[in-house]
Amino acid sequence: MTIKAMLAGSAVILATPALAQEQVTLDLWTIDDPGEYHYVMAEEYMAANPNVTINVRTVQFEDMVNDLARSIATGDAPDITYIDNPEVALFASRGMLLDLTPYIEASEVVKVEDIYPGPLASVTYEGGIYGLPRGANTIALYYNADKFREAGLNPDDPPATWDELYETAKALTDPESNVYGLAFSAVGTEEGTFQFLPWLQMTGGDYNNINTEGAARALNLWKQFIDEGIASPDTLIRSQWDSTGTFNAGNAAMAISGPWEIPRMSEEAQFEWRVALLPVPEDGAERASALGEGDNVILANTDTPDEAFAFLEFLYGDMDRVWNDFGYLPASAVEVTDPKYPEAYAVFEESMKYARNRGPESDWPQVSGAIQTAIQSTLTGQATAEEALAEAQAEIDDVLGN
Repeated sequence: MTIKAMLAGSAVILATPALAQEQVTLDLWTIDDPGEYHYVMAEEYMAANPNVTINVRTVQFEDMVNDLARSIATGDAPDITYIDNPEVALFASRGMLLDLTPYIEASEVVKVEDIYPGPLASVTYEGGIYGLPRGANTIALYYNADKFREAGLNPDDPPATWDELYETAKALTDPESNVYGLAFSAVGTEEGTFQFLPWLQMTGGDYNNINTEGAARALNLWKQFIDEGIASPDTLIRSQWDSTGTFNAGNAAMAISGPWEIPRMSEEAQFEWRVALLPVPEDGAERASALGEGDNVILANTDTPDEAFAFLEFLYGDMDRVWNDFGYLPASAVEVTDPKYPEAYAVFEESMKYARNRGPESDWPQVSGAIQTAIQSTLTGQATAEEALAEAQAEIDDVLGN
């Protein structure tokens, strides 16, 4: 059976006396590596709840959907997993996730009204709540203030429009020193969709309405960046992490990425870096940014739903820590005391006001795949932006039944 066919088918929360009478084992899948969020939080929870053992397994981001589908089909699914926020509707629509609504209604820790609208929408499907956001993120424009000064540009006045972004990136490009003006990711994965959607949305389009003049303008600008050597040809194959690495190394003067980069940027970047909101098409245009990060969900076939939710409560209850400890933005109304990198925090916090979901849509992988194909076809010259977007729109209309 194919994966597509399978799919088509804060306070430490101590265990209650009833739960503490017997040993419990929870299997948790994550995209984190040891030392990162889920591993750290699982260790803390087990230390406070010695009757609970949490087995944490790392799954690569791009493999999570397929690996989960296989595990569900074979009866070997974890109890808890991380899911990228647009994938919650996919799994919830197929009955694979536990509806947490009754647990949340009885919880003294989780208050739905405190969850920001975007993250809440990402876990909501047909009136049910199928996960809890572990945090949120969005994207903005990092820039090298030192290179701005070297090029005679004012680092206190970063580019605010697309035309300014192009002119600034062009001025900062220095082929003799192997420095590109701008780094971003147009890779043919969900990351490419994530980076492109705000450009589309700022011109009035959205994931279900991409065959627009604004979308063509955005793709043609991306192609211009690459064709003129302002951005690296590797933009088509590099992840956000890899593309931002060129910025940290001093080989790109600006980069479009998110707050998850700040911990390593503060260690690797040997220059003054700053961050600004994504430029808009023109002055006064609508702002948009991408809503990223994922959600903690419980699989519907778990044998330990109560214990699994107790762990999710614990994670949610420490939302005020996620910025300083893990580089995420809070997904709910909590106070971040003395945030690290306060200037960057203020920009990303402002950007969250404009962050939009990818979907939610139960057939998101097909929709996103069509967008990715349009991006790659345009940037490689296989089709014009207009041709690629028209073809993608037809595919999306077919998926959505339009």
